[in-house]
Amino acid sequence: MGNSLKAIVAFVPSDKCQKYLLEELEEMPVDKMVDLSGRQLRRLPLHICSFRELVKLYLSDNNLNHLPPELEQLQNLQILALDFNNFKALPLVVCTLKQLCILYLGNNKLCSLPLELRLLQNLKTLWIESNCLQCLPEVVCELSLLKTLHAGSNALRTLPAQLRCLQELRTIWLSGNLLSEFPSVLLDMPFLEVIDVDRNSIRFFPSLAHLPGLKLVIYDHNPCRNAPKVAKGVRRVGRWSEETPEPRKRSGAVIAITLNEKPSPPPATKPEPEAEPC
Repeated sequence: MGNSLKAIVAFVPSDKCQKYLLEELEEMPVDKMVDLSGRQLRRLPLHICSFRELVKLYLSDNNLNHLPPELEQLQNLQILALDFNNFKALPLVVCTLKQLCILYLGNNKLCSLPLELRLLQNLKTLWIESNCLQCLPEVVCELSLLKTLHAGSNALRTLPAQLRCLQELRTIWLSGNLLSEFPSVLLDMPFLEVIDVDRNSIRFFPSLAHLPGLKLVIYDHNPCRNAPKVAKGVRRVGRWSEETPEPRKRSGAVIAITLNEKPSPPPATKPEPEAEPC
C-alpha cells in the first residue's frame, strides 16, 4: 500500500479502514511482537490491546498523539516504541505498563515527563532524544535500574544532581544540547562507561581520569580549549584525541559500540531489536 493512500485512509475512523491499514492483523503473532511502524496511524486499534501476552509493540513513525486506556491490559509488554509521532505529553497509560524494560519516546514534542514515570521500575533503556526538553525531568532519576539514557538533541543546559543516584546507569547520550559546561554530576558517577557530549557548547573539560568504569567519551564539535584527560585504555572521540574514527550515528547517538547500547526500533526496513533481559 502506498504511503499516500495510507495517509488518506488514516483519516477515516471506520473499522474497515483501520483493518486496511493493519493489513488484516487480527491475531497475536506467535513471536509476541506487533510492528505497526510507518502505517500512518492516528489511533491505536483497540483490538491490539486484547493481545495480553504481547511483549514488543512498535508504533514508530505514525501520527499518534494519544493512546487508549485499554493499553493497560498489555501487562507483559517489555518494549514499547512511540518515537517519531506527535505526542506533546506522555500518555499516563504508558506508566501502568510495569514490565517495560525499553521505552522509545524520541522525535516527539515532549516538554516534560509525568511523575508517574517513576512507576516503571523495570525500565533499563529510555530514549527521549529530539524532543523539546529544556531540562532533564527529575523523575528520570528515580528509575533505579536505568542503564542507558539517550537525551540528545533537546535544549538541556544542566543535569540534575539527583542523576548520581542512578548507580546502574552505564551510557548517557547528551549530544546536540545547550551544555556550556561539562555536567559536574557526571564526575560523581564512577560506573559510567560511555559519555557523549558531542555538539554542545562546552569550552573546558575537567579530568575524567578518576572514573574507573569509563570506556568511551565523545566530545567532538565543542568549542573546547582542551581534551578531557582519561585513564589509560579509555577511547576519546574529539579534538586532540589520539584517534577519531567516525562512528555510526542515529539521531545523534553513537550506536556502533559493543556496550549496553540501544537496539534500533524496527521500522519496516530495520531488523528487530534484542530486548535486554528483565
